[in-house]
Amino acid sequence: MSTLPATARGRKTRQSLLDAAESVFGEVGYAKAAITEITRRAGVAQGTFYVYFESKHEIFVELVHHLGKLLRRRLSEAAGTATDRLSQEEVGLRAFLAFLAEHRDLYTIVRQAEFVDPETYKNYYRAFAEGYVTGLRQAQLRGEVADVDLEGMAYALMGVADFIGMRWALWEGTMPPERVLASVMHLLRHGIGPARG
Repeated sequence: MSTLPATARGRKTRQSLLDAAESVFGEVGYAKAAITEITRRAGVAQGTFYVYFESKHEIFVELVHHLGKLLRRRLSEAAGTATDRLSQEEVGLRAFLAFLAEHRDLYTIVRQAEFVDPETYKNYYRAFAEGYVTGLRQAQLRGEVADVDLEGMAYALMGVADFIGMRWALWEGTMPPERVLASVMHLLRHGIGPARG
């Protein structure tokens, strides 16, 4: 992974390259993406690219890492506004969907990582799961989460958000209807059985 530049100007240029790479990899895929197109969209000379990244592979891996870090920060900030675990799940799901609206190519880029760099792909999800487990463990200690395997629960909850996002944000470019979000919250509160009491 490349190191952050020391100057504000350098950090801005590097970020411009990452933003351009996000759109290029999202639009044409890793195989067809060209460094010349990334630099053109970033508004920098092609030689400037190599000041910050050694190769197309390196900027792709850094982009996956960068997007994951941005998303985890957004989810953490959203969770901090809620007072209990169920509320954290709801605000987290909404924050995830809002992030997808801003980063429409997230799914495309992360799915490519499975083939471009399988370890980066695994680490993307492992980082989410580790943070999720930490939050669930805290909620479990408060009596808000059942005594179950927390890693399994984390991946199950990540799967819910992933597919809800895919169905509406990715396929239709919209937030899911409120009835869909209400259904997700019903599932989290009551399981798949009817509500009791």
